[in-house]
Amino acid sequence: MRLVTLICLGLLTIANLAHADGVLLDQTMKRLASDETVTLSDAYENKVVLIVNTASKCGNTPQYEGLEALYSEYADDGLVVLGFPSNNFAGQEPGTEAEIASFCRLTYGVKFPMFEKIDVKGDDAHPLYHALADAAGTYPTWNFHKYLIGRDGKLITAFSPGTKPQDSSVVDAIKSALAAS
Repeated sequence: MRLVTLICLGLLTIANLAHADGVLLDQTMKRLASDETVTLSDAYENKVVLIVNTASKCGNTPQYEGLEALYSEYADDGLVVLGFPSNNFAGQEPGTEAEIASFCRLTYGVKFPMFEKIDVKGDDAHPLYHALADAAGTYPTWNFHKYLIGRDGKLITAFSPGTKPQDSSVVDAIKSALAAS
């Protein structure tokens, strides 16, 4: 009854609702350059998820290599990296989804799941990023901002764009999340 009252009074946003129940991943997304859709909470249930907003023409773009290395090394333990291309920062992801997919695959050998190009900040942000920002207290500040979500669907921590995927803080947080039941 309290939840209904809060919603009716406008005191609980959709992002807060998602965060309150620990279901940040309760989103249906389209795979990059595809018509296939995926409900993230179903596809990655009981996984540790690292969500990253990406861009092909950014100084941080070489982080694709580190993200792929994390995915390759820890996938069998339950880690999945999810990439979300975005053109929100200095127009550094101007290409079509097909161009982005080709670039990621051919230039960096990306095999981790990549999803549709979306907005990741401000009023136009995709609901996933509204929920992530609500949980973390910040929208991405640039390309390659990272959010780590535990097996329970709740945010563990966020990493700034300058924090590389192989940084000990990222690796240690992933190992700790994977070890948690």
